[in-house]
Amino acid sequence: MNQDTLKSVTIECTAKIVNKERNNFSKKPFPHIFIDNFFTPQFAKDLLDSFPLIDSKSWEHTNDSEIEVKMRSKWESEFDVPKNIINAIKIMNSSPFLKALSESLEIPKLIPDPYFSGGGLNVTVSGGLLDVHVDGNYHDATGLHRRVNTILYLNPEWEEGWGGEFGLYDATGEKLIKKISPLHNRFMAFDTNDFSFHGLPDPLNFPEGKARRSIILYYYTKEPRPDSKISVEQPHSALWKKRGWTDKKGNKTRDFN
Repeated sequence: MNQDTLKSVTIECTAKIVNKERNNFSKKPFPHIFIDNFFTPQFAKDLLDSFPLIDSKSWEHTNDSEIEVKMRSKWESEFDVPKNIINAIKIMNSSPFLKALSESLEIPKLIPDPYFSGGGLNVTVSGGLLDVHVDGNYHDATGLHRRVNTILYLNPEWEEGWGGEFGLYDATGEKLIKKISPLHNRFMAFDTNDFSFHGLPDPLNFPEGKARRSIILYYYTKEPRPDSKISVEQPHSALWKKRGWTDKKGNKTRDFN
């Protein structure tokens, strides 16, 4: 895809992000947006077609049956990103896109992550889950503060009974407030902080051979989160409900190098 086409697609996407009649913006239970038909149908199809096969050796598997069962890509730089998907990454990490996210979520001066720490492609099959949690707050390589999560769903055959809806919880992490279905070509973004509890804790019930697919990217700021959005001041990894709001090693905080 040439530069002019990428620029045109970016302009269309950013217009949707800042359009309050289109982006379904809500502050409950924490600031988030979601937008359907985010890319053109052909662009979204090209992204889906570029996903590695489920049995590919390119996936990193997480199999903690209590809190996290899924597969994700092993990207370390943009050179690891598959053909076509790199076009989406260029758009979603572009300055117009960052400015639009900043405007819609009211978080200024967002910075993308060239290391793809925790980001990239995600695939979850039947039995997969993601316990209710809050995300880690710091970026190891840069020391930046994590502020925004974005997800692009690519599931053209998804049906409601299959599960896999994104759950947004109250500020205690105990009460489910809202579910967002992983519909094909649906984009969502949210303010990630120490009170933005989210997850999909119920095991998926996808048919054999089907999977829940998404592209996930994270964004950061030089400035720390507001005090009202901090419960743990020190650097921490994801904190999980079923682990008593500690990380996978049972710690509340971690060393930051």
